[in-house]
Amino acid sequence: MYRVLVPVDSNTNRARHQAQYVARLPDADSAVAATVLHVAPPDRFTAGDEVSFSTIDSAATAAEELERAGVEVTRRADGGSVSRAIVDAVTDVDADEVVMGGRKRSGVTTVLLGSTVQDVLLSTERPVTVTGDGVSLGEGTRKVLVPVDGHEERARQQARYVAGLPGDPSAVEATVFYVFRHQDYTGAPSHEFADVDSAVIAAEMLEDAGVTVERVAEGGEVARRILRAAEDRTVDGIVMGGRKRSGVQKVLLGSTVRDVLLSAERPVTLTG
Repeated sequence: MYRVLVPVDSNTNRARHQAQYVARLPDADSAVAATVLHVAPPDRFTAGDEVSFSTIDSAATAAEELERAGVEVTRRADGGSVSRAIVDAVTDVDADEVVMGGRKRSGVTTVLLGSTVQDVLLSTERPVTVTGDGVSLGEGTRKVLVPVDGHEERARQQARYVAGLPGDPSAVEATVFYVFRHQDYTGAPSHEFADVDSAVIAAEMLEDAGVTVERVAEGGEVARRILRAAEDRTVDGIVMGGRKRSGVQKVLLGSTVRDVLLSAERPVTLTG
């Protein structure tokens, strides 16, 4: 069983989109178990036992949406530090994936990550998907864009996530995508996918797992090319690799990952 943790805040629209994303995972009605979690911060409740799941509209909406899709649902409500409760729940339910909602602020055009989303991204090693305020998901085969950089272990983690999605791997189409940074000028070197070891590794891992793979290499500004490729292929999600810096204990987001998270109109998964 593929276990998904769905932490929802009080925004019903975001919660609905989180649920829709989970419901569109391959074979969700038979292979996915979702825990919908709402955590009331300390300024709203003085004790965790005061939190009632049924009185939280966003949580009830997400749970009902998932159940209508045939997904097995566990309802959970806690109180206290929101980020800490979510990270603890990841371990408790042994989640294969955490599906978070993004956040839009008035007066700006990009999605800004709330502090809780950022804290969870930086505090768990499990894949985290940020759905945003809208989810555009097609029917049938699930299409994912897998942009890789030159780091082979990150590429392996991205491939493992895609290959480990529930259901038959043949129901997934992956575009492994590498961008030669800023090489889109006249006379730029040719862009050969086969020259990038990390890209070849990811593609071969996915093909060995039974996933249909498209191999693409382009030149240009990395984040912009990724976003355009996602739109051109109408993918259901973008699967990014995280980035670890030496000298610190937390995962830090690279600039490309951050730019894609903030700008994509489609769900973005950060694998670590």
